[in-house]
Amino acid sequence: MDRLDNAVRPYAWGSTTAIPEFLGVPPTDEPQAELWMGAHPGAPSRLDRGAGPVSLAEVIADDPAGELGAASVRAFGPRLPFLLKLLAAAAPLSLQVHPDAAQAAAGFEAEEAAGVPLDAPHRNYKDAHHKPELLCALTSFDGLCGFRHPAETAELLAALDVDELQPYVDILRASPGEEALREVFTAVLTADHEAMARTVEQAAEAAERLAAAGQRQHATAYAGYASIARQHPGDPGVLAAMLLNHVRLQPGEALYLGAGVPHAYLDGLGVEIMANSDNVLRCGLTPKHVDVPELLRIVRFEGTTPEILRPEADGGEEVYATPVEEFRLFRTTPAPGGEPLVLAEGRPRVLLCAAGRVMLHGGRADGELVLERGQSAYASAAEEIRVSGDGTLFGATVAVGGRPTA
Repeated sequence: MDRLDNAVRPYAWGSTTAIPEFLGVPPTDEPQAELWMGAHPGAPSRLDRGAGPVSLAEVIADDPAGELGAASVRAFGPRLPFLLKLLAAAAPLSLQVHPDAAQAAAGFEAEEAAGVPLDAPHRNYKDAHHKPELLCALTSFDGLCGFRHPAETAELLAALDVDELQPYVDILRASPGEEALREVFTAVLTADHEAMARTVEQAAEAAERLAAAGQRQHATAYAGYASIARQHPGDPGVLAAMLLNHVRLQPGEALYLGAGVPHAYLDGLGVEIMANSDNVLRCGLTPKHVDVPELLRIVRFEGTTPEILRPEADGGEEVYATPVEEFRLFRTTPAPGGEPLVLAEGRPRVLLCAAGRVMLHGGRADGELVLERGQSAYASAAEEIRVSGDGTLFGATVAVGGRPTA
């Protein structure tokens, strides 16, 4: 196993304090949005096995089967198929959606054939992979996830008492779910920008008033939408966001976001795990390219009630269950003075200490590593790891292969 040196991504929406506080380092007074732990080519973690620092991506490329395990290589090729992040949002991220595996492969092939440069601002598909993701809250965490049921959204919009919203209210009340959501979402994103900006301003002012008044059913959601509008005045994405469920996670709770589900993170600190892809189609709340026709092809227009995930016991691990094979997120809290917990070999693992202090014991002669809050490590598929100490450890691995512990 190897201690990791990880890169911080300074996106504008990031908190200036949350990640430095978590890592126990002074803030830089600049946004620090994400800490990346993995082998993503954009910012791979680094490690040192005695010959100087090298990237985890290089280590894996030198011996894919030994580092990842045969099952992972068969399923995903010679690459780490997941990326673990510490995510600290102080302002809303862009409203976005991800393609499924078939859509990603077809979209990437089409843009490659058309000669669209990978770094072109209007490029939709950066690679041929899907990008499901899971966000587990470390603090109270606000986000948007999936379309609210149309009848509920009609009531939420009607309460704003904005004349320009009434046609949307009527559609949401009169049409079947998928048809209504598609029609209203399309209308919002294709409306005259100047007229829509005025409507957004009125809707935001009304949401602010209702939130301040403690409107019983949707007060928290109205406050969230008003906050989004302050960050993105006049953006049509503000009204698109009002079609989505507002979710507040408590520490330890998680959200899984599959293909086609529109979403945005708003505020809070969490551990995020995602399939190792950069494929994002944006719906709003961003100055970046919004490809409305492609977006409408990818979005799932389905009214849902978000499922808040809580970990399920699996031996000494608490697992956040998802339907994908590219990643598996687990949490473990060893009992002080108790027997070490065994993490089975056979799969690559990225390990993050989220609280306290944990000791990792490996198979090599020098295989002992202490992690304190914010510190992380990588363990190859060949290593059996035992965990002891008095802290909380998050682990990321793949959901294929692996040899069970005795």
